[in-house]
Amino acid sequence: MRIRTRAAAIVAALPFAKPALAQLSTTVNQGLSYSTIVGWGTQDLRTTIMLIINILFGFLGLIAVVGIFYGGFKYMTAGGNEDQAAGGKKVITAGVVGLAIVFAAYAIAAFVISSLVNATS
Repeated sequence: MRIRTRAAAIVAALPFAKPALAQLSTTVNQGLSYSTIVGWGTQDLRTTIMLIINILFGFLGLIAVVGIFYGGFKYMTAGGNEDQAAGGKKVITAGVVGLAIVFAAYAIAAFVISSLVNATS
């Protein structure tokens, strides 16, 4: 019974509800200066995105280099054990492949961002 009463109250109140009209100022240049409106700074949004991508790929590159060092340490401390030496080689190979993927992804991202900047400037 309570659900019907609440539903009836909601339906009765709907005609009196006022719409919320969220409007931005006229300084918005097709969303490119949105970061200044919300208080993220005066830097262009595309530049901020590229900085985030730089940090992300830098972190991923660091992980790949640490993996290479770990594989090298594992390989050097194998002490003649073929299984450990093979495991170290696999880790080194995976680290080098990961580093190549990170470099390629960074090159693609930098190209796309620079193309967007040139196209919208």
